[in-house]
Amino acid sequence: MAKNKQKILSIVLAGGEGTRLMPLTRDRAKPAVPFGGVFRLIDFPLSNLVNSDYRHIVVLTQYKSHSLDRHISQMWRFSSLLGNYVSPVPAQQRLGKHWYLGSADAIYQTINIIEDVQPDIVVIVGADHVYRMDFGQMVEQHIESGAEFTVAGIRQPIAQSNQFGVISVDPNHPNQIREFQEKPATTEGLPDDPNSFLASMGNYVANTDALFDALAKDEKAEDTKHDMGGDIAPYFAARGEAGVYDFNSNVIPGSTATDHAYWRDVGTLKQFYDAHMDLIAYVPEFNLYNQAWPIYTNSGTLPPAKFVHAGRDRLGHATDSIVSPGVIVSGGEVHHSVLSPNVRIHSWAQVVDSILFDNVVINRRARVYKAILDKNVVLTENSTVGIDTEHDLARGFTVTPDGITVVPKGTVVDD
Repeated sequence: MAKNKQKILSIVLAGGEGTRLMPLTRDRAKPAVPFGGVFRLIDFPLSNLVNSDYRHIVVLTQYKSHSLDRHISQMWRFSSLLGNYVSPVPAQQRLGKHWYLGSADAIYQTINIIEDVQPDIVVIVGADHVYRMDFGQMVEQHIESGAEFTVAGIRQPIAQSNQFGVISVDPNHPNQIREFQEKPATTEGLPDDPNSFLASMGNYVANTDALFDALAKDEKAEDTKHDMGGDIAPYFAARGEAGVYDFNSNVIPGSTATDHAYWRDVGTLKQFYDAHMDLIAYVPEFNLYNQAWPIYTNSGTLPPAKFVHAGRDRLGHATDSIVSPGVIVSGGEVHHSVLSPNVRIHSWAQVVDSILFDNVVINRRARVYKAILDKNVVLTENSTVGIDTEHDLARGFTVTPDGITVVPKGTVVDD
């Protein structure tokens, strides 16, 4: 990983409400949503920063932050010997009695914290993406380029341009941003790939003094959404001071050709579901088992998973699946699914193409197909989820246009 002598402060933007992930965000902030069995979304940016040797980290929180704050305080604790820390910071309301008005306003309202640290460079990352990244390599390019502000970019299908910040580069200077547009309705394709565009990953590196100046001007502006992507990045681009870092050039120890430069936005239920399916592929698109660049979390003290009953008519088994600690599959069948800690699958039950959060109980002969079950959901005997769409909708469950059924936390499903 890249090393430099600059003093770095990292800021994680974790205040998103996550309305597109409802009902999974009904009782928790989006960065606190469980992912991949044992992780939470916040674990991915924090692990990337820690693995990059950036261990002075501030996490800006806002909506429904209790479970997020608890996870950070229990899991992300460093020894104070070397002055390392991960510090959650709620909305300060330093500039008035209001919530953060946007990601730029969130940073501006905590500018006193940055001033106390006095960093040379600020690394700003989002908290709702799944990926591995060595931020040291991005910081190294930022310093060498002389840019005041650098945006991490990744190629995406052109049909998704309305979901991302769109980066146009200077043909004569491919590392310099010519124009930055936040979620335009349409955009042009790349010269070498008309079906793709360069999307902002929501990760930024900024020189502190330049960032302060831009945030102060944005705070006083009238035509602004106080957003890092929508306002601050275009400000630097218009001044010719914005660089772009190509995520495809980021080298991660232990990565393979399959999972190199893997990055997924999981802001919608379909994206969240699809990212889980990436994990359980025969050759996973994102390899959770890369211990050269680990994703850290609170693994707890749970016992190993257990599979019982091996009769001809009752075989407890799981295939093409992730099974977390504390799970017991007792005579049931699990296929192509992700089971979080302490899940119980009872005899003759079936779970297929699904994601089960902690403490879900699937009782005898119950069936679950293409569903996401939040924590503490219980299916009574012979109950179903994901079998009959009209029945699921009538019970108040969320069903996406792609046919993914989502059951809220603590629901008892009794047919």
